[in-house]
Amino acid sequence: MTPLEDESQGGVMHGRLPWYSPSELTESQYAVYEAIVLGARSKGPQAFRLVDDEGRLEGPFNAMLVNPKVAMSVQAVGAAVRFESLLSDRAREIAILRLASLEQCDFEWYAHERVGLKNGLTEEELGVLKRGSFPSTFDPEEVLVGEVVTSLQSTRALSDELFSKALEILGLTKLADVITLVGYYQLLSLSVNAWHVPLPAGEVSPFA
Repeated sequence: MTPLEDESQGGVMHGRLPWYSPSELTESQYAVYEAIVLGARSKGPQAFRLVDDEGRLEGPFNAMLVNPKVAMSVQAVGAAVRFESLLSDRAREIAILRLASLEQCDFEWYAHERVGLKNGLTEEELGVLKRGSFPSTFDPEEVLVGEVVTSLQSTRALSDELFSKALEILGLTKLADVITLVGYYQLLSLSVNAWHVPLPAGEVSPFA
């Protein structure tokens, strides 16, 4: 029986789940851990921390360890969404933050507000986004990305008019990237909510 299978164990909790240090992970769990902390997410300046001072995974990543076979594929999708998309860095972060605002997902806003600042978004633009609008400084493609995210989150679909507009302005691949992004970050939002995943120590809810 692995540590995560033994629900009777004590120890540090992370929301509704045990919160394990690297030394407590099985081999398959540790492979997922390494993919997250040493993979594409670790390259370059870190906008938010992936682990706490004890090396334990922050945010929704700890929950992935419950089933490492599934987790390896899930984290790979997340890395591809962030680092292999054709969307510009700004447009990608606008999409993530728009969804975080609509979902009221604390961790995703906490993390990607910081990523957004490193990728050209301003404090003023972030404030407008958090209030549910699109800043006048957004270019037409950035606004359209936000509109696509809004429609997918609220109706689970795109009207013929919005689809045609998105196809014309974004093109097929960028539109597909936005759709995949929404699916991935909604999965993270579900995980954060279901497992009661807390923000890192010292952080407060941006939506309080």
